[in-house]
Amino acid sequence: MQIGFIGLGNLGTPIAENLLEHHKDLMVYNRTRSKTKPLEEKGAAVCKSIKELASACDVVFTIVSNDAAIEEITNGEDGIAKNLKEDGIHVSMSTILPATSEALFKIHQQYKNHYIACPVAGRPEAAKDKKLNFMISGDDKIISIIKPLLNDAGAINVWEYGKEPGNANVAKLCTNYMIQAALQAMSEGISLAQKSGIDERQWMQMITSTLFNCGIYINYGRLVLEKAFLPAAFSLELGLKDAALIKKQADKTGTAMPLGNLIKQEYQQLFDEGYKDHDWSALALSIK
Repeated sequence: MQIGFIGLGNLGTPIAENLLEHHKDLMVYNRTRSKTKPLEEKGAAVCKSIKELASACDVVFTIVSNDAAIEEITNGEDGIAKNLKEDGIHVSMSTILPATSEALFKIHQQYKNHYIACPVAGRPEAAKDKKLNFMISGDDKIISIIKPLLNDAGAINVWEYGKEPGNANVAKLCTNYMIQAALQAMSEGISLAQKSGIDERQWMQMITSTLFNCGIYINYGRLVLEKAFLPAAFSLELGLKDAALIKKQADKTGTAMPLGNLIKQEYQQLFDEGYKDHDWSALALSIK
């Protein structure tokens, strides 16, 4: 199979590098051409357009920043759907609305090829360590083709969520909400400990060694304690985007999420104050 990859940001680049270790003829495209250079130096073929890449590939992986971006690269005369080989597979790793995945699935059906939702959980360092968690939904037969490629891409686990195109995106939005909620809880707990006169670092060491001994609390707790928000592995701007998607899905389903609404408001305030390029863990700066 000829494999293609679109979207060479902070997370896309190490995932593409993982694929390149197993698929030496990997084809890549990125809107900002300079970001393709590390892959090109390692042997990847750089395409000049989405159309060029899609028309040559059996499987195309994409990881772009938002719903508008995935719609733009998929639709139209020069998009993935129209130019992908018949029975080709588009694997979208982006965090987007379930409704967007459902619409993209229908577009691909029109051109007799396949769309699979496969959002990914993990920061760039997890991609480099091949410890990514992929959430996937779609046709079982297509998923069976894709799973070995996800292992090549750096999966430690692949979690299946049924046939509905948007199911995996629901799982990813719920996952990102839980991370945001953990950031909120850590930030408030650290602030309370500090202002109450105890050593907040000692407290976090205790809590992450016992009740909350997991990667999210250990790794993000360190960032919050050290205020290590630059450079960003995942930007606050993207955190705000995800908070907005979570609210849209909550509104659509009639789900009450008062904490989610608060987090979205805090991200918006920090964005407006000029923190958009900081890591999304800079949510802690909202705790005054």
